[in-house]
Amino acid sequence: MKPTDTYNDIKEVNLAYLMLAQSMVRSDRPAAIFRLGISDEIADILDRLTPGQILKMAGSDVLLCSFRFNDTLLLNLLANHERERGVAHVHAAILAAGKPVETVT
Repeated sequence: MKPTDTYNDIKEVNLAYLMLAQSMVRSDRPAAIFRLGISDEIADILDRLTPGQILKMAGSDVLLCSFRFNDTLLLNLLANHERERGVAHVHAAILAAGKPVETVT
């Protein structure tokens, strides 16, 4: 894979993430804040972005979204393929809810 392919893939992910995040914030703000792991301040910014601003931000070669989890327990719970998958996903959601939200600094 060439570096240009990687950068183009990152730009596509950025655009999809920003469009999804904005749509989620506009349709159900509390759920979006929880599911995206963002603060009210970031939700406000996402809500106010124009299509041009979204395209400009998405054009960055830096990935704009990040995983909310950085520990193996949460990752293993989400990747669990056993029969009790529903319980594992509920447990993972509880753990994720306790993680700090992203803020603007």
